[in-house]
Amino acid sequence: MTSATEFELTADRGVLRVYRSGAAAKIELHRPERLNAWDSDFGIALRDAIRDVGGDSGVRAVLVTGAGRAFSSGADLREQRDTTADGQPDTYSRLTERYHPIITGIRRMAKPVVAAVNGPAVGIGCSLALACDLILAAESAYFLLAFVNIGLIPDGGSTALVPSRVGLARAAELAMLGERLPAPAALDWGLINRVVPDDELTSYAHELTLRLAAGPTRSYAGAKRALNAWVYGRLDDQLELEAQLQQEMSGSRDFAEGRAAFVQKRPPDFTGT
Repeated sequence: MTSATEFELTADRGVLRVYRSGAAAKIELHRPERLNAWDSDFGIALRDAIRDVGGDSGVRAVLVTGAGRAFSSGADLREQRDTTADGQPDTYSRLTERYHPIITGIRRMAKPVVAAVNGPAVGIGCSLALACDLILAAESAYFLLAFVNIGLIPDGGSTALVPSRVGLARAAELAMLGERLPAPAALDWGLINRVVPDDELTSYAHELTLRLAAGPTRSYAGAKRALNAWVYGRLDDQLELEAQLQQEMSGSRDFAEGRAAFVQKRPPDFTGT
């Protein structure tokens, strides 16, 4: 297996770090104290990092992973959010200006992108993992569309990314029940590609990324473009629909209750309003 030390730090953006090993780049989500939850700075830094590695002709494969115990726990619900003129959370702008360029940037990047899911991949963190071309997961990792648990809908492209991998029945189960899907079950469902023992994930992911970086980049890009055309031809439309629906949901009483219950660590009392 390839040693983790072969990837050298090239950029430290605080909330994330970028490493290089030859033609391979690694983006490490780096808010371990918050389980790599997404706040405003995080979203902007990740958007810019995806743009930068995508546009760097010297990078031929990309790895995305998390620092610490989680891949990403999703949106940081403790953060004070931007609001619209009428005082509602401005979820639409956050999604369209920060999060969607990350998802589309990965899908349209003319090089393979690998996710190494080292722990929980929750909410928008789950969407990030599923946007990647190949998904590796540690045995102890799990996937969770937690949106419904706080009165929201899946976003970040999840309503396209999940059913394209596992079908409508299982996508509805993940979206509506909001239950954890352990990595072995995710592999069985076809949501991810491989499950690796926890202590081998980093070296395995490095080895695979380096292998891809040494491969036929134009072939990978062509295959990815063809797959996108068949499976994600309406991705932009779906992202726009998600953003509109999420803006509606974020102004609901159920979301206010769900967010308050999360922060207060108590069960929510939803009323359907």
